[in-house]
Amino acid sequence: MHSRIATLERATQETKVRVTLTLDGTGESTIATGIGFLDHMLTALSRHARFDLAITCEGDLHIDEHHTAEDCAIALGTALDRALGDRRGIARFGSAYAPLDESLARAVVDFSGRAHATVDLGLVRESIGRLSSENIPHVIHSLAAASRSCFHVDVLRGSNDHHRAEAAFKALALALRQAVARDGSTEIPSTKGSL
Repeated sequence: MHSRIATLERATQETKVRVTLTLDGTGESTIATGIGFLDHMLTALSRHARFDLAITCEGDLHIDEHHTAEDCAIALGTALDRALGDRRGIARFGSAYAPLDESLARAVVDFSGRAHATVDLGLVRESIGRLSSENIPHVIHSLAAASRSCFHVDVLRGSNDHHRAEAAFKALALALRQAVARDGSTEIPSTKGSL
């Protein structure tokens, strides 16, 4: 059984991202993207998925936060894909609800090998901290695409956008934790024989 760890660097003219991911971790993280709210969401993801995660990013924040947020998600998704290998012996599917005070979020995950994300967070503020609200679901979309996974994430209720976003990341983390869990088999969980 392979160790489920991946380290990678992604460098473009816009960002330089380094990620180290351990799927079978304890939820320890060191996140430094230059965007406080993104750090907060990725820390919550790490903690509740029980992934050990280190991310550093030097991005063109003098332009805006889009490239940094997107490239961190792409790098993390790529690391997740690599750490899973051929996805043999994983549960594959995961689903979870997570509340945060008045907010309630739901996430459903399938490590199908096919990239898709449907995300409805219902955010109304222009930004949370220095992260544009439009980039919060974009992070989830980019994570799904790079990890070759199907994510459905929605917030069912809530009046505080910080709570809505954080509940969504916590629900996603719990669903990821279920989906990457080893199920004791040595089979690839697909009728196709590959994912």
